[in-house]
Amino acid sequence: MNEDEILNSLGYLMASSYRLSVIKYIGKGVKIPSDIAKQIGVRTNHISNVLADLKENNLVICLNEDAHKVRLYKNTELSLEILKYLQEME
Repeated sequence: MNEDEILNSLGYLMASSYRLSVIKYIGKGVKIPSDIAKQIGVRTNHISNVLADLKENNLVICLNEDAHKVRLYKNTELSLEILKYLQEME
């Protein structure tokens, strides 16, 4: 992936503090929506909408799509590159 792709996605993430917070909280791990919601301090249904939006933009993936409860999410390679880019900027 190139720097333009990273910067475009970074701009998209920075337009919403929730999106950026979700990506940062997931990090290199695997998280469930209820844990993300608790950490960020918003309701789970809002986090579910944010995760769907991030998934649509190829920033997170759901590891168990068929599950109706306790879906597992992780960052894509693009998200991990964005997190590295942010660390370098600090």
